[in-house]
Amino acid sequence: MDGAYNPRTVEEVFRDFKSRRAGMIKALTTDVEEFFQQCDPDKENLCLYGLPNEQWEVTLPAEEVPPELPEPALGINFARDGMQDKDWLSLVAVHSDAWLLSVAFYFGARFGFDKTERKRLFGMINDLPTIYEVVNGKDKVSPQGNNHSNNKHKSNSKPRGSESQSKSSKIMVQKEEDEGLQEEDDEDEHGDALCGACGENYASDEFWICCDACEKWFHGKCVKITPARAEHIKQYKCPSCSNKRARSS
Repeated sequence: MDGAYNPRTVEEVFRDFKSRRAGMIKALTTDVEEFFQQCDPDKENLCLYGLPNEQWEVTLPAEEVPPELPEPALGINFARDGMQDKDWLSLVAVHSDAWLLSVAFYFGARFGFDKTERKRLFGMINDLPTIYEVVNGKDKVSPQGNNHSNNKHKSNSKPRGSESQSKSSKIMVQKEEDEGLQEEDDEDEHGDALCGACGENYASDEFWICCDACEKWFHGKCVKITPARAEHIKQYKCPSCSNKRARSS
């Protein structure tokens, strides 16, 4: 990590942003096999860092409190084997985009960038495709199509290429209807369920997730799974089942 490096002008911060971004893109594309191996779920909480020399590093978070720089997403290695490779890489890419922005504007705040300088910095950054777009091959999508594309993915309808908007709209409407019926079924099915971690009762206003191995239900907050992250998980294994698998292998 590189807490001693402090760019002070808009141009220097943007150059730092591009360099760190290049390193993280390398980790998630050309160096993906090495990156995958380094993100061992049996290790402690690991983070992906982009470095100012266009390299990347997977390591433990900084020990200083507060850290010299904002910290990237913690524990990316834990989700590696519980998701499809592509979905896991996409999740890491999204968190990497958020971290790059936080570092850039940390420097901006630290060195007193005014409104005009912050706006100029964001404009320079916004002209580049995000890491998520690069990893998923969307960096050439026209700006007019970005909002429609994002909405399709959030709805899990997954229309591709030449499929019409009318078809994707029908899928989204059908999904909303199905979700309404599913919520009613969930209340009946899980009314007496207890969280496998804290032992508290099921509540319809809280996010829950079921382990595909032991079939126990857990509060998302108890196992550190958010609804957004759960969308990318094909088969979820609770911490206990994950540890059993690791020991058996």
